[in-house]
Amino acid sequence: MATAVETLGKLERRMTISFPLAEVRTEVEKRLKQQAKTAKAPGFRPGKVPLKMVAAQYGYQIESDVLNDKVGRAFNDAANENELRVAGFPKIDAKDDSPEGVLSFDATFEVYPEVSVGDLAAVEIETVKADVSDAEIDKTIEILRKQRVHYHTKGEAGEHGDGGAPIAANDDRVTVDFTGVIDGVEFPGGQAQDYAFVLGEGRMLPEFEAATIGLKVGESKTFDLAFPEDYHGKDVAGKTAQFTITLKQLEWAHLPAVDAEFAKSLGIEDGDAEKMRADIKVNLEREVAGRVKARNKEAVMDALIKVTDMEVPKVMIEQDSERLAEMTRQDMTQRGMDVKNMPFPQELFATKAERRVRLGLILSQLVGDNKLQATQEQVKAQIEDFAQSYEDPKEVLKYYYSDRRRLAEVEALVLEENVVNYVLGKAKVTAKAVAFDELMGSNAQA
Repeated sequence: MATAVETLGKLERRMTISFPLAEVRTEVEKRLKQQAKTAKAPGFRPGKVPLKMVAAQYGYQIESDVLNDKVGRAFNDAANENELRVAGFPKIDAKDDSPEGVLSFDATFEVYPEVSVGDLAAVEIETVKADVSDAEIDKTIEILRKQRVHYHTKGEAGEHGDGGAPIAANDDRVTVDFTGVIDGVEFPGGQAQDYAFVLGEGRMLPEFEAATIGLKVGESKTFDLAFPEDYHGKDVAGKTAQFTITLKQLEWAHLPAVDAEFAKSLGIEDGDAEKMRADIKVNLEREVAGRVKARNKEAVMDALIKVTDMEVPKVMIEQDSERLAEMTRQDMTQRGMDVKNMPFPQELFATKAERRVRLGLILSQLVGDNKLQATQEQVKAQIEDFAQSYEDPKEVLKYYYSDRRRLAEVEALVLEENVVNYVLGKAKVTAKAVAFDELMGSNAQA
């Protein structure tokens, strides 16, 4: 039996669950006898082990299982009887003041909040839009050319020229030896031999690159370099070192011409440059559409949070924090990092978890109230859209439809999109044009 539900806070509740001790003993004895039928012990045939020995070996676990089953069943029955929507799992504590022959437990738990989304018609949302112009296509081609760069010794004549005067300049790849000292003493990480880097890429500190520019092979230069206060090397951060560098090799960058061969390297079989540009434009437009959708989704989610005032169950935030911590641990492990003994405090993930839980509750309410569930047709269309960027679209369809969890992920994306479209259809929306570079530099995540 369970007592009346006691309200401890906006979402926190408590009830006391009680049942006769005799019921527990009867069930424990029943399960022990069942266990005895297959129990094994040295010197006894299976099923012939004395009950006392079975109880000694399995009694504690069986008693624990019986108590968990009875408490869980009693709690669920009481929650259903009181029409409670329980969030997470209850905290169960045994009571010390139970009457003789009775076992009593306090179950403390939280319930789901009432979710009442505000007036969406009064919500103002700014969405973004962006276009792909010839300038963006040209920039992308330049990036693709740089990805296919190859280097030649500067100053030596070759198939592609000599690269100009043999003096180090931006975009050249240099190989140097260097030694750094602070107060006349070498420091860890301040020396290297045959160290290669490309001038102008920003891999080295500005003073280092400036000192290298203008050198010829075999020349050396000594210069001062002030490490920034926030430099990653704490032992040298904020200090000034004196470096000596020697240029050992100098190479100039040769970028491939934008011709038929270049187009073929990008998958255009006949080498048609116009087809290449059209293909690049399609890919850029797909990427832009994805970024725009992500930014607009983020704006909608922010608006929903602002317009919906509610308490969020702490237990759900804790559970999601644990999930995020484990996901982070797995991701870092897959990247080759040893995080076995690294702590992942839940508070690091609490803010993100609270937002995720809050949005989950809001979206669930909106979907249920407005019938925004993902349809099979929408899910299939979404998967087909994913498949467009792959060589074998049929394999992509098979990949998703062969695994219910993958399919559920797509359903969740479609559901969110349904909510976004529903909200945008109700709210006061203004569209803002954003620059291509700004959009591609953003990492919006809902």
